[in-house]
Amino acid sequence: MITTFAAALNAGLRRAMDDDPKVVLMGEDIGRLGGVFRVTDTLQKDFGNNRVIDTPLAESGIVGTAFGMALRGYRPVCEIQFDGFVYPAFDQIVSHVAKIHYRTQGKVVVPITIRIPFGGGIGSVEHHSESPEAYFAHTAGLRVVTPSNPADGYSMIRQAIALDDPVIFFEPKRRYWDKAEVDFDAEGLPLDRARVCVNGDDATVVAYGGTVASAITAAKVAAEEGHSLEVIDLRSLSPIDFDTIAASVAKTGRLIVTHEAPVFAGLGAEIAARITERCFYYLEAPVLRVGGFDIPYPPAKLEKHHLPDADRILAAVDRSLAA
Repeated sequence: MITTFAAALNAGLRRAMDDDPKVVLMGEDIGRLGGVFRVTDTLQKDFGNNRVIDTPLAESGIVGTAFGMALRGYRPVCEIQFDGFVYPAFDQIVSHVAKIHYRTQGKVVVPITIRIPFGGGIGSVEHHSESPEAYFAHTAGLRVVTPSNPADGYSMIRQAIALDDPVIFFEPKRRYWDKAEVDFDAEGLPLDRARVCVNGDDATVVAYGGTVASAITAAKVAAEEGHSLEVIDLRSLSPIDFDTIAASVAKTGRLIVTHEAPVFAGLGAEIAARITERCFYYLEAPVLRVGGFDIPYPPAKLEKHHLPDADRILAAVDRSLAA
């Protein structure tokens, strides 16, 4: 079935709620409105306001309440309305949600899924387009994942909710209206596994979230110019599937990592370091990173210059191939 990314997420949430009566959704405007991106559309109507809860505008309260509910056996799914709004809840997430399993020597689990629309490309105002994934990937005790397409959106949200681990679930907001085929009977790849989207031999391009489509476009353009790029959708940001990346780099000898977040201290730096350690004798050129600039997120009119696109990825590929 052809469906949008947002509708696939909605279907995944609906399936999770059908499968387990302990799954409860909570967030700002997710019930009657159906969420600002309509990801939770009609769910309150179908499941009632005790399972799809419109909360006050208080992110710390949302996550704190979810933490308590998880301790009592529920599987809460929180929506943080925009990425920049997650910071008031940061202490709850990193000090409590992420730590309780370790603190109790494995006796307590908190199966919380925290959905966060992230990244740019929609022309938003300040605090509505951020890339905070490195903060959470750096925090032990959290899983951090991000689907890039409708099929993964459907399977990954169900897998995240079913886990006993807390999951930060990043949704690339500029892809909510992308359409693709979704098999609603498929289970999908394991949640921590990367996907090879395009096979190639000359260089590996690793992307995640909103930049996967840009990397695939770059591979198509490169093919017209006689170069073969292998594109990997990371899917899981913590843990990272380094085995899939290393196998690709052993074949191609080159690696470019792209993400919307600033390059400095971004996930691309960790990937570059790990792959340099593991694949040093395979590499034909230094690992290159293509990302956002080291600035606060710019006004909407400058987004197209800030976000890494196919042209910037291809420029890095040319530098790598020329090395």
